[in-house]
Formats: sequence, structure tokens, C-alpha cells
Amino acid sequence: MAEQNLKDHGPQPYAVDIEAATLQNSNFRTALWTGQNLQLTVMSIPVGGDVGLEVHPDIDQFLRLESGRGRAQMGDAEDNLTFDQEVEADWAVLVPAGTWHNITNIGDEPMKLYSIYAPPEHPRGTVHPTQADAEAAEAAEEGHQH
Repeated sequence: MAEQNLKDHGPQPYAVDIEAATLQNSNFRTALWTGQNLQLTVMSIPVGGDVGLEVHPDIDQFLRLESGRGRAQMGDAEDNLTFDQEVEADWAVLVPAGTWHNITNIGDEPMKLYSIYAPPEHPRGTVHPTQADAEAAEAAEEGHQH
């Protein structure tokens, strides 16, 4: 697989070997393309780690595992995750807007996945090397909204 240029290429026209880019990415989250109505990110979740329990009130989300094993949980409240499904490479998880969700790495290798948000969730050019970086950036963004 050819080396991919892991940076935000949006909103210009763009094509990518999504499998190669997803497997190459070692950051918790890297935005590959941000447009007006859609965003593509790649993620690497360490063994025992997770995407992070969250809800997007106005955003539908599509996630696809390229490698690893995960536990996808979703529900109508943070403490009511009634959907519980093991997923692995080649599985997709679709999260309706307003649904609490998380995917936990239950395998023995980093879980590599990509995520499509509609509309975009993260600022153009987002790179979060670790989950702690992602949480700090999101806390800062929330602080600017109040």
C-alpha cells in the first residue's frame, strides 16, 4: 500500500486509499477531509482504549473498522446503552444524531477505523495525537461556545 499524506485535504476534490490511510494512521484522530456537509477522520484506538462516550445532537456518524476488534455501544442516554454489539475488521457502525455511543477496543492490537461525520464535527485540519489531546481540544472548543 502506498504511503498516504495524512492531512486535511478538504474542501478540494480528493480521492484516497482509505484502507491504507486508516492503517497508516497512528494518531488517536486525524482529519483527512473536511467539507461543508461532511468530514472524514481516521482513528487509532489503543488496546483497552475507546473512542470516548459521547453524543452529537445534530450529526449522523458512520464508522468502519479496518483492523482490530471492538465493542460498539449506543443508547438514548449516557447510562442507557441498550445497543451492544461486538464488531471487527470490515464492520460498519452507524450512529444516528442524538444517540450516545462508544466503541471500545476489546482486541489485542490497536483498533484502526475511519469515521464520517455529517455535518463535520471537528475543526478543519484536526490532529489529536492522543485521546487526552482530543478531550482537551473539545473542552477548549466548548469553552468558546459559551
